[in-house]
Amino acid sequence: MSLKPSDLNDLTGKVALVTGGATGIGRMAAEGLVAAGARVLIASRKGEACEAAAEELNALDLPGSAEGFAGDVGREAGIAALAKAMAARTGQLHILMNNAGRTWGAPLGEFPYDAWGKVLDLNVTGMFQLTQALLPLLEAAATPDDPARVVNVGSVMGEIPKGQGAYSYATSKAAVHHMTRILANELTPRGITVNAIAPGPFMSKMMAFAIGHEEGRRKTAATVPAGRVGREEDVAGVLQFLCGRGGSYVSGAVIPLSGGMQVATAQAAFLEDA
Repeated sequence: MSLKPSDLNDLTGKVALVTGGATGIGRMAAEGLVAAGARVLIASRKGEACEAAAEELNALDLPGSAEGFAGDVGREAGIAALAKAMAARTGQLHILMNNAGRTWGAPLGEFPYDAWGKVLDLNVTGMFQLTQALLPLLEAAATPDDPARVVNVGSVMGEIPKGQGAYSYATSKAAVHHMTRILANELTPRGITVNAIAPGPFMSKMMAFAIGHEEGRRKTAATVPAGRVGREEDVAGVLQFLCGRGGSYVSGAVIPLSGGMQVATAQAAFLEDA
């Protein structure tokens, strides 16, 4: 093998779609993909926010480029419209990052009925239906040596049995992880790898209530074995790996991105006593 390290993550000439890419983990991923040379399309319900994010990324003078536009993954009509808009913008889609999602929090016993469907409709149904709608573009980009990539955003809450008031969110992310494995089983032979990341706490609108201030970040970091919350480079690095040449043989994985939270267990009191 005579590859330079940079060759493994080079995404020059690749076209990527990041849903919910204007903020949070999606924004971090979009910057990582642009930094590796990809043309990144950013879509969410708030088209103006996507356009602004794309302008910010293009101003960084990175090897790739970004474009922002509106796309609603939470409705059947919105998914159809987004698939149509993608077909108008490109004939091939090398990378699909299913990142758009929502959460809801309420104590057990008070969790609203409607909040269950609203979360799963976007986090699970929307993710599956968009992937299905974009299969023609993904297959058009795939080659035997360089598969197209689907990266789904799950959560550490889909790995550990803690609802913490976000019951539908945690359940939806566990479903995302299993859906990832199912789709990997079906799509890998068609030249499309399917993987997921399972993030822990990262700075985002969704997590602002908990870590949007110094005290919250300190308390949250204390619950993470690595001793800190996630950083932008943590997301960018794993996306560059999964979508680059170095990750072309990985499919069906749920990659923990939570500083060890997915394997942290309470200390056993009887061992301490011994």
